[in-house]
Amino acid sequence: MNELEKKSSEYYISLEDTYGAHNYHPIPVVLEKGKGVYVWDVEGKKYLDFLSAYSAVNQGHCHPRIIEALISQAQKLTLTSRAFHNNLLGEYEKYITNYFGFDKVLPMNTGVEGGETAIKLARRWAYDIKKVPSNEAHVLFVEGNFWGRTMAAISSSNDPSSYDRFGPYMPGFSLIPYNNLAALENAFKSNPYIAAFMFEPIQGEAGVVVPDEGYLSGVRALCDQYNVLMIADEVQTGLCRTGKMLACDYENVKPDLLILGKALSGGTMPVSAVLGSNEVMLTIKPGEHGSTYGGNPLSCAVAIEALQVLKDEKLADNALTMGKIFRDRMEKLKQQSPLISSVRGRGLLNAIVIKPFGNGKKAYDVCLQLKENGLLAKQTHGDIIRFAPPLTINQDEMNKACNIIERTILNLE
Repeated sequence: MNELEKKSSEYYISLEDTYGAHNYHPIPVVLEKGKGVYVWDVEGKKYLDFLSAYSAVNQGHCHPRIIEALISQAQKLTLTSRAFHNNLLGEYEKYITNYFGFDKVLPMNTGVEGGETAIKLARRWAYDIKKVPSNEAHVLFVEGNFWGRTMAAISSSNDPSSYDRFGPYMPGFSLIPYNNLAALENAFKSNPYIAAFMFEPIQGEAGVVVPDEGYLSGVRALCDQYNVLMIADEVQTGLCRTGKMLACDYENVKPDLLILGKALSGGTMPVSAVLGSNEVMLTIKPGEHGSTYGGNPLSCAVAIEALQVLKDEKLADNALTMGKIFRDRMEKLKQQSPLISSVRGRGLLNAIVIKPFGNGKKAYDVCLQLKENGLLAKQTHGDIIRFAPPLTINQDEMNKACNIIERTILNLE
C-alpha cells in the first residue's frame, strides 16, 4: 500500500473496522488536528466542531495553557499511584474544593468512574450515618438518564440499547420520571431506605432535556426533607457548558455530591472528581475505594489549569451569550423549515429535533450533510441533533456555524 493510500480517511476507517470492536458508529470523518473551535481531517478539510467530544473540550482544542501544563508536568512526573504522596495532589485537592465550595474531593479518571464512586459513597453514608439496614440501601435515578456504560450505569438505564442482553443487573436501583417532583416525593415516602437521588440537571444524551424552573430547588428541598443525598451528575452540564459554572447554579442549588469529568482536563486526558462534605466523604476508609491513576500528578496539573482557564476567559459568560445567538437563529430556522419540530437548550448545550424526511431519513442523515458542509455534530435517539461547540467560540464563528446549519436544513427539504 502506497503512502498516499495510507493517509486516506478510508484507510483509517478500515483499520478500525478490521481491528476494533464495533461498539461505536461514528460520523465517517477521520480527524488529525484541532485548534480552538476547529478540527481538520487527514485530507486537510477544516470543520467547525459542534460536539466538543461530548462537552469535554469546553476550553477549545489544544488550549495552549492546558497543553503547556500537560507538557511541563509530563517532563517531571506523571504517575506515582496512591501508594505514595506526590507534590501536586494536595494542591489540586485544595484548589478544586475551594473552587466549588466543598470539604473534600475524591479524584478518579472517567466520568462513569465518578458516578460509580458517588454511588459507593452514598451507600456507605446510608449505612453509617442514616442507619439503613445492611444491604438495603437504595439509589433512585430518572428515566432517560445516561452516565456511562458500566454494569451499574446500564442497570440504572431504561434505554434497551444500553442494557439489553447484558444482565443480570445491579440491585438496589429504581427509576422515576424526570422533571417530576411528585414522583420523587412518592418514591421517598414509599422507601425509607433510599440513600441518594442521582440525576443530570439537564439531560444530555437524552437530547438536551431542560427541566422546568423550580425542579432543581424542589429536588434539593425534598432530599433535605427525607434525608436523602442529592447527587448531581454534572459531567456534561458542568464547567460553564450551560452558561453557569454548574447547571445547578441556575437555581442556586448545592448538591450533596457533585460529579465532574470531561472538561475537567480540557479534553487532554481522562480526569474526573466527586466532591462532597466531610460527613459523606470520610465514610470511606483507606483501602475501600481507589484507582491507580486517580489523582496522578499529571492530571492534577492539567485540571488546575483547565479550571483556571474557565474563570480567566469568562467562558460561562461567553456560553450564555453565544447560546442565545444560536437558539435565536435556530428558532428563526424552525419557522422556515418543516424539518425542525423543536429547539431547546441552555448556554452552549443545545439540540434541535428533526422530523423524518425524504423516505425515512433521520437526524443522522442531517449530520452527514452537515459534515459535507464543514460542521461536525452528532445525533442522539434517532431524531435529535446535539450542538455543543467549544465555549471559546466567538460571534463570527457562531454565525458561520448557523449559516451552515441553515443552508443544510433548507437544502435537505
